[in-house]
This record gives sequence, C-alpha cells and structure tokens, in this order.
Amino acid sequence: MTHAQGWTQDVLGDAFEQLTLPLKPDAEGEVVATLVRYVPPPHLADLRLHRPVAADTDVLYVHGWSDYFFQKELAAFWHENGARFFAIDLRKYGRSLRPWQTPGFVDDLATYDEELDAAIAIIAESGQKGRKLVLLGHSTGGLTLSLWADRHPGRADALVLNSPWLEFQAHSAGRAALAPLIGLQARVDPRAPLPNVDLGFYTRSVSSTMEGEWDYDLNWRPVRGFAVRPMWLAAVMAGHARVASGLAIDAPVLTMVSARSTILPRWTPEMLSSDIVLVVDEIAQRALKLAPTVTVSRIDGALHDIFLSREPVRRHAYAELRRWLHGYLR
Repeated sequence: MTHAQGWTQDVLGDAFEQLTLPLKPDAEGEVVATLVRYVPPPHLADLRLHRPVAADTDVLYVHGWSDYFFQKELAAFWHENGARFFAIDLRKYGRSLRPWQTPGFVDDLATYDEELDAAIAIIAESGQKGRKLVLLGHSTGGLTLSLWADRHPGRADALVLNSPWLEFQAHSAGRAALAPLIGLQARVDPRAPLPNVDLGFYTRSVSSTMEGEWDYDLNWRPVRGFAVRPMWLAAVMAGHARVASGLAIDAPVLTMVSARSTILPRWTPEMLSSDIVLVVDEIAQRALKLAPTVTVSRIDGALHDIFLSREPVRRHAYAELRRWLHGYLR
C-alpha cells in the first residue's frame, strides 16, 4: 500500500510535510501517529563534489516526554550530510494528540511498535533498496528506541541517543523502592495524575519566551509538562529495569549526554548549561548496558536536549556526531 498521496504541508513550513498514520483504537477511541519529513527544495549545495557521510541513509527521530518534533536545525544537519530525515510524533503527542486523549499515555512502551513499524515501512517504500536506517531518540524516545532495537535485531544500522532516559532519577535503588508503590497506584487508578514535580525550569532554559532561543507550541510542549500517570510511569520503570539487566542491540550506539547535571528546587544560571532533568553520570553508565558497541560522548555546556543548547555547544555536538558517523555509518 502506498501512502505518497497523503502527505500535506506541515506546521513547520514549506520544507516539511506530514502524514497521518491511523493506528488501532484504544480505550479512549481513535488513535493516530504523525510522520514528518524534511523536503527542502533542491539548490546548488545539493550538487556535492564528495560523497557525504550519511549518503544512502534514512533517519527517524523520536521525541521525548511532553514533547514533539520542531527541531528544524536537526533536520537540516542530516540533510546537509546526505540523509533523508523523518520524525514521528507518537500517539497522543503533538500533531497526533486529540482533544479526548490523555496526553502521552500508554501502559507499555512496546505499544509504540505499531507506529514505529508503520513509519519505517513507509520510509523504506519511499526510497531505494539497501538504504541504511539510523534511529535517533531523545530522552524517553531514546529509551523507547533502545527497547525497540533490542526486540528487532537487524532492522537498524545505527542508534543515536540524545540524553536518553535510561534510568530513574533516584537511581536504581530508588526505582526498586518506588516501583511497587507505582505499580499499586497503576492497578488502582492507572490514569490518576501524580503530583507535578516539574517546576518549569527546563522550559525556562529552552523557550524563547523565557531565557531560551527556541519557538515552539506551548500547548504541545507545556511549561510544566504533561501530568504523569501511574500506569505510564510503571511502563517507563519496566523499561529502565530491562536496560539495567542488559540489552543486546546489534547496531553501534552513540549516547550523547551533557557533561554535568544541575537538579535543584530553585533556579540557578548553571541550568542554562547543564542537564536539569536527568543524572547524566547514571545515564552514561547505563548506556554501556545497551549493546556490545557503545560510544558515550559528554558535551560540555549541553542542556537535556543536546541540540537545543547554545549555538557553540550545538556546533560542537554536531561535529562529534559527524565524526562518529564517519567511523560507524560507513
């Protein structure tokens, strides 16, 4: 089945198109995901004299919690390096969120297999055979893709993780202590909102309405995030436990994290140059459990989303990513 006729202009402008992916209904009714692709008009820069590092490559980006795809610069980076770039707004996020739905809610991260499989199939049918597939995930999207790649050997040629949420912020001991309580809440009232511990500092560091430099839809990426539900958190913790026990991803993995974390109940200027969501040392250690071949890149001055950091930091991160691609994608 071809989906080519379903592409329409995306909210990001002329260089982006979107395709709605119908999914199986759930207890809340109709469910969809949304695939976005970067299709800039041809120009002289595309007539390259040298074969770019990501030639014959397709990239699929998966966002994190309380998030959606809006990173135009990230798409341009991959295009400039020869790849076709795609991103997906998972069910109940961003472009895919419907008014009657609980934002971001699933009870098992494997639920996303449906839209990931559909997106990868569409990407494959729209290109020539033999193209490489790079999966690129941020935060919870990095956890989701890591688990997917472990369950689907041979499907991806490389996995790039941008501050992946591979372990609970209270470390493995805290997760072990909290998991039974969260599991009990999930059985009693799976969609009951848990207390919101997001003070809005991350949005302050990223949004151009505050101290950041990025414009995006605050309805799709709220200042203090979506309400966390017990069943969803139990699913994430189950993913963390799987990572802690060790995965066997059969593709090279690049994990990019900030050089430091600043997790405090009050705002400090250091939050503009560090990860204020995850404990990066723990994430760097957990990354080594993903696959036989793992590279960990610590980016000084980076935010939780490496590619939303200040311009000099982003430039360094892109250079590190390009260098890794030269070593492993070829």
